[in-house]
This record gives sequence, C-alpha cells and structure tokens, in this order.
Amino acid sequence: MKKDLGIIPAVYPMPVLMVAAYDENGKVNVMNAAWGQICDMDKIILFLGEDRKTLANMKVSGAFTVALADEKHIDVADFFGIASGNKMSDKFERTGYHATKSDKVNAPVIDEFPLTMECELAEIINTETVFGIVGKIVNVKAEADVLDEKGKVDVTKLHAVMFDQFRNGYYATGEKVAQAWNAGKDLMKK
Repeated sequence: MKKDLGIIPAVYPMPVLMVAAYDENGKVNVMNAAWGQICDMDKIILFLGEDRKTLANMKVSGAFTVALADEKHIDVADFFGIASGNKMSDKFERTGYHATKSDKVNAPVIDEFPLTMECELAEIINTETVFGIVGKIVNVKAEADVLDEKGKVDVTKLHAVMFDQFRNGYYATGEKVAQAWNAGKDLMKK
C-alpha cells in the first residue's frame, strides 16, 4: 500500500549538469544544476533560479556550456552547487580546474568534465509558473576515452552521476538493463 508523501519533487533520476558561462569580463562561472533536460534534438532546457550568477552571465554572453558531471569529479561538481558565484568571486579558481574557450560559442568548456554541450542562448521562458532557459545545442565535445569503437558516447565509460532528490545523494550510472525500443516489443504482438 502506498503512503502519502505530500508535495515533493519526485522525479528520479535527475542529471548533474555543470552549467558554465563567461561574465562581461571573460571570467568563468560554473554552477551545478539538476533541474534540466533535453527538450528537442538540438535543445536543452534548464530551470535555474533568476538570481544565479551563471544566468546573469548567460544573458551577457548569449551562450553557455553544459557538461555532464562524472564520478571522478563529483567533489568539484558538488562544490559548484554549494558555492554561489554571487558571493564567492574566486569560485572557479578555487577548484584548480581549467577552462578552454569554446570554438563554437562564447562560453567556457571545463576541461576536466568528459562530455560538454556547447549552447547558444535561444530563449528565456518567464511565465507565472515556469522560469526556464532554452539553449540551442550547436556542438557536443567528448573525450575519446568515453567513446566506443564507432565514436558514440558509451555511458559505461562516461560514469555520469545522477542526483537523488529524495535523500540528496549522488549515484553513478552505467549498467545497461535493456535495449530501448526492443524490451517491450513482444507486447506489440498482442
């Protein structure tokens, strides 16, 4: 029997996204965002607070990058969620991480994270109930060691992490349990 839990954000898993943008002086800021999702083949939507430093930077630069946090870098990924760029001017520098300017958009690619989407700021949706940032993905960069022999991302090599909103935990991904568009096909025969 199910127990009532009240109103909670009961979606699992949530991605752990590293969102990065330059400010007006070319300074890097990165934030940890779990409330984001692909919303078309070439678009991503992020639901960020309106007071975020990274959002202010996106508005200035017109671009941003989104990297998938991985198990190897979870300490820094978590720090990017704990520390506020509005309160800590050396937030990125404290990590010792490195950024390379994207050759596709005016945004930093954080070198340590293995997979990054380079995005143009396409739209800011601000309604009574939703505040979202839509990015047009113009390119995806991936380290060779997370690719399979055909050049596709292999999630068993990526070791991306997901966020558990129920108990505030991070969990590693990787084990394949079924093939999409195949696991349920026997039910199509009924």
